Amino acid sequence: MIDHDYHAHSMYSDGRLLRQMVEAASEAGLSGIGISDHCIISERDAMIEVRNDIGFTFDLTYERRRSAIERLRETYDIEIYDAVEIDYDPRDEDAIDAFLGEANFQYAIGSVHNLENVNVHYESYFAEKPETERAALVDEYFEKVVGLVDSELFEIAAHLDLIERNPALQGFATESHYRQVAEALERSRTITELNAGRILDDYGEYHPSPSFLDILQEYNVSVTVGTDSHTPEALIDRIPHVAGWFEERGIEPTELSV
Repeated sequence: MIDHDYHAHSMYSDGRLLRQMVEAASEAGLSGIGISDHCIISERDAMIEVRNDIGFTFDLTYERRRSAIERLRETYDIEIYDAVEIDYDPRDEDAIDAFLGEANFQYAIGSVHNLENVNVHYESYFAEKPETERAALVDEYFEKVVGLVDSELFEIAAHLDLIERNPALQGFATESHYRQVAEALERSRTITELNAGRILDDYGEYHPSPSFLDILQEYNVSVTVGTDSHTPEALIDRIPHVAGWFEERGIEPTELSV
């Protein structure tokens, strides 16, 4: 039984209307929905430019969304969690820590979206690089994921192998990479998620991948639910698939203490 989804987005980053996302969660039979809008917190010029270009400026609007969540809680019989998803880079740890201390969200999701200040989805940028450079960038990606977990800044580490969505970066992840992340999660309070963000499109896999998840289970890493939905339709469609995965694996999704 899937009761909570801790990873969904709203119009406060790159999703749909907040009310629509809450209504979809209720329609899907959930008892709790986490609205975790994207945010880039950095004092580095390159990332400030990225954040402004794509509009991930939730640090400027989170109080407005918080007020909207409080109003919706009076209308809907569902827990609505006030959360955030922050792009992680080790150079930004102090700035992220200060922001989270000030904003006081119910929980925070950390994710690695960028290599060389470029989003890992941008196939053309990475495809132009020689194979040795792409392999080195995948090494760097997993080093950042381990740093994210070790930072203890976040309750959830999201889509641990996001690079797999980019054909130019596929095939470089190794069992060693997966075990490094699993060992970090084993020693951390941070948990991960079954991320369904691309399960119903051409990519067709969860994050982490099946082989990665097998290794995480070896280390008894806790896994929660994150549909990573940006639209109401996606949330409604993904929940049954996620429920089926947990049932097939015979494990219970972890619920946060929030």
